[in-house]
Amino acid sequence: MQLTCGVDWAEAHHDVALVDVDGAVVARSRIDTGAGGFNDLLAVIAEHGGSAEHTAIALETDKNLLVVALAEAGFTVYPINPRAVARYRERYGQAGGKSDPGDAAVLAHILRTDRHLHRPMPAVSDQARAIKALARQHQEAVWALQHTVNRLRSVLLEFYPQALQAFPNLKHRAATTVLAAVPTPAAGQKLTRSRLVTLLRRAGRGNHPALVEQILADLRSPALRQSARIEDAYGNTVGGLIGIVVAQQQAVDQLQTALGHEFDNHPQAAILRSVPGLGAILAARVLGEIGDDPTRFTDPNGLRAFSGTAPVTIASGRSRYVKARKVRNKRLADACHWWAFAMLTKSPGGREHYDKRRAAGDHHNAALRNLANKLLGRLWWCLTHNQLWDDNAAWPHRTEHPNPIAA
Repeated sequence: MQLTCGVDWAEAHHDVALVDVDGAVVARSRIDTGAGGFNDLLAVIAEHGGSAEHTAIALETDKNLLVVALAEAGFTVYPINPRAVARYRERYGQAGGKSDPGDAAVLAHILRTDRHLHRPMPAVSDQARAIKALARQHQEAVWALQHTVNRLRSVLLEFYPQALQAFPNLKHRAATTVLAAVPTPAAGQKLTRSRLVTLLRRAGRGNHPALVEQILADLRSPALRQSARIEDAYGNTVGGLIGIVVAQQQAVDQLQTALGHEFDNHPQAAILRSVPGLGAILAARVLGEIGDDPTRFTDPNGLRAFSGTAPVTIASGRSRYVKARKVRNKRLADACHWWAFAMLTKSPGGREHYDKRRAAGDHHNAALRNLANKLLGRLWWCLTHNQLWDDNAAWPHRTEHPNPIAA
């Protein structure tokens, strides 16, 4: 029997609705989030004549364990954007009411009437999903590290600006090692030359007399001071934050190592690493977000829309304007932004394209977005045809500038 199933998921439970081809809700159920709830869902579908082959399932997410279990069981799963679900909800009622069981029915109706307008979950390999998980957690760890460093900088500005003069980059191991030993201005004033040399060696810095003298001069420079009690309180804060920074740096390094190992073993790694501007981490982020399902994007336009590099045209009557796409994979969009930025120094063709867009009136980010749009089209071709990147082929109409030295 042809059924469509909607699942409104939540942290504590999931609401389920089954709809037949005529639009009648034939079953409603509330299941728990564990294995028992999953078995209950399979039982409800089977009880009403459904099967994995003939029952499509819609949810508002593509990330939880229920989605993984459904895909492993052979169901076709459609992740529906919550914004789209909100618009469909208004189609079935204008009073503004909302409930979890009602949303489950709305999700089922979406597939019953408009399944052809929505994409099923791609068939991404476990290896690509592992790369995606590591790439995202690595990025989150980098963001968390920067947030902690910003907190540390803010605290130091409150009572110990000499430390920022001595160590402008608080991520350096020398900065965390020395400031952990002298977390207050009073301690910095008492720091001896021999003690500083020992700390710098512990941080991996050799004996650099000029560096030692500069750090000592900065830490001992005259400055406004808090009271001793306040300095001690801030010093304890600095010690705690430095401990967090060091732990987060170790976590970032561990995730980066694991990500690099997983990415290098993927069959498409060689293609992505051949692209100018894509280092190991950025290439892994791109692969993780795109996935390795060869049927996911049948043409480059789909990939461009997914990444947000393709613009959106708004036209009504005599009004027409083009704007940047807001509904997109934001992580892929971020990776493409930095990829395009790196291409300015890695690819003469990429630089020429950027310069032309700037000359045409685009601001910096718009020109980078347009460049990324071109790059994604070429990357789609390389991945589809299993070919390494050829920068000359990527820019066939590039203007050849004569070599002034040869001339």
